[in-house]
Amino acid sequence: MADAFEAEISELAGEINQHLTRAREAYEELAALEHTARSEDGMVSVTVGRHGHLRGIQLNPRVYRAMSPSELADAIMRQAGEATAAVSERGRRLLTPLMPEGVPYEEIFGERATLDPFFPGPVEPPP
Repeated sequence: MADAFEAEISELAGEINQHLTRAREAYEELAALEHTARSEDGMVSVTVGRHGHLRGIQLNPRVYRAMSPSELADAIMRQAGEATAAVSERGRRLLTPLMPEGVPYEEIFGERATLDPFFPGPVEPPP
């Protein structure tokens, strides 16, 4: 009986360690996430990191002759939006397998995210 209990505990510990390893690996990948979006004409490239943080803008020197300031601003914003969407999607794909069963990614990381799915309602003490 004690051997069966120890075997079950050992198996559970192994599963927990596997989950922890997968979570660490996913978070390492998340920390390194970035994406560069380039305009079709190659004039504007924007690189963003995990939370859409701007990491770089590259402009072809000809861009100043080809675009007005407002067109350039629009092109930069468009590429930043595309890069941010790509990084966000990659983050979703990394984290979705780590989500608790039955809890959608959007509930935790979406625009209106809360931690409610992780916490049960109030616990009543036994009578």
